[in-house]
Amino acid sequence: MGVPERMRAVRIARHGGPEVLEPVEVAVPAPKAGEVLVRVGAVALNNTDLWTREGAYGRPGDPKAAAGWRGPIDFPRIQGADVAGRVVAVGAGADERLIGRRVVVDPAIYDGDGPDANPVGLMGSERDGGYAEYVTAPAERVHDMTESPLTDDQLATLPTAYGTALGMIERGRLGAGETALVSGASGGVGLALVQLARARGARVLAVSSGPKIDAVRAAGAHEVVDRARDVAGQVRAAAPEGVDVALDVVAGELVGEGLPLLREGGRWVVAGALGGYDVTFDVRRLYLHNTRLIGSSMHTPAHFGLLMDLARRAAIRPVVAATFPLDQAARAQEELARRGHVGKIVLHP
Repeated sequence: MGVPERMRAVRIARHGGPEVLEPVEVAVPAPKAGEVLVRVGAVALNNTDLWTREGAYGRPGDPKAAAGWRGPIDFPRIQGADVAGRVVAVGAGADERLIGRRVVVDPAIYDGDGPDANPVGLMGSERDGGYAEYVTAPAERVHDMTESPLTDDQLATLPTAYGTALGMIERGRLGAGETALVSGASGGVGLALVQLARARGARVLAVSSGPKIDAVRAAGAHEVVDRARDVAGQVRAAAPEGVDVALDVVAGELVGEGLPLLREGGRWVVAGALGGYDVTFDVRRLYLHNTRLIGSSMHTPAHFGLLMDLARRAAIRPVVAATFPLDQAARAQEELARRGHVGKIVLHP
């Protein structure tokens, strides 16, 4: 099958609400040297899509500045970090054997080439993403998933949410037999944390809202704490000896309330600020108990490789909450922002 010259896409030309998502017809991008062209089978939504569209990331020294994931956006920008699809063409120097292979794209732009490189940019923010029929990606960032029993929809849910979750777990050094506290457990990253921590052999305490508690428990949480009640009191009752690792995508007041719940030498890993970025806590709870507060931004190449190995074996089973056609991207983002679902929302080009 040949590659057309034009494609459908959804892009933003400025920061704003869902109304700035514009369906357009644009040229199919040509893969540069070392890149591949992927026909998008499914693209999953993330909070990063909302915050990039809104310009909600701020800048160092100016937290309220309009910015994308790592700074000013080069508009217009096609959104969408999480892509599963098939390679249909390769640029100079890329392996032609990739053509026809089903792949997942690692959306991170790294600060180096090694396995422990840090992400400093993101597809859909610092380069065009998968809200389109085709997208280019570096050949070294596509992972062959042809043999995975997971569907394209399931594979598309993995890169940002599960990559971020696995990065948190790895940086927090969560081990088998330890107790993990997961905040925001019904969201994309939260549900991934529940599944991955359970798969690692940890005891999982999850924080979620009442209507979603059963779904979070079904995903693998040993116990679920109702966030509408006294969270700290419920966690103390469920884990009287303390929590080894907190995996937190909420932040806000939870950090100050939660640090005393850690055991000696415990780790509090933060990868989100759904509850607010302005945090206050008693620093004595940090140094007197040899605890660590760890920031975690997505994953490293090594983390992503581990995630793809799990997906090839179907050792994780992502939950797809809803699917939308590409031209309903604005409606899909509105649904994501309402947070009434459990699992991930996926677009089909």
